[in-house]
Amino acid sequence: MERRFPRHSESPERGIDMRIGIFGGTFDPIHMGHLMVAEQAREAAGLDEVWFIPAGKPPHKGTPASPPHHRVRMVELAIADHPHFRLSRVELTRPGPSYTVDTVKDLKKAHPKEHFFLIVGGDMVNDLPRWCKIEEILQAVQVIGHLRPGVATGDLPPRIAERLILLEGVVTIDLSSSEIRKRVADGKSIRYLVPEKVRRYIEENRLYELES
Repeated sequence: MERRFPRHSESPERGIDMRIGIFGGTFDPIHMGHLMVAEQAREAAGLDEVWFIPAGKPPHKGTPASPPHHRVRMVELAIADHPHFRLSRVELTRPGPSYTVDTVKDLKKAHPKEHFFLIVGGDMVNDLPRWCKIEEILQAVQVIGHLRPGVATGDLPPRIAERLILLEGVVTIDLSSSEIRKRVADGKSIRYLVPEKVRRYIEENRLYELES
């Protein structure tokens, strides 16, 4: 059952305290699955905005296939028509690996009045106990887990479960950026897998054509 949450409150003293979802990834490229996850999390959790955060140097992945300026531009094109989606360069302007705990701390320091929610895919929920400094992350944000069909949560420790919002009964598609890159390299169509503006950008800049 999908859980719904109240919107922000407004007071004369503090104004509006925004509820902001932060959604990180390499976005190499951003695709329709990413956008579906973000929109359903925004709606279900009553978020005012979702901030897409392209990773600088992912600590557990290899170097992204595309340099940051291409990945940033593809995110900009993908979210341009959505009034509640934003781009954040917080991980691209910070040196070193892009650990979530550092991103959360930077955002909380820069925006102390906002309420942040970390959006993660359902296949990552069970890995939360092994995340770097997960306790510090959970002290700063709640986690929104977007469950895919057939993915069940394991026995999560209570300290994690109580800070976790699980979205169930959502619409999902089985799609990955690596699959899209491979299709481009193989000369196959990616129409309708990514936003049309992103598809044209990939084509115009000949991204992923030489990926093996």
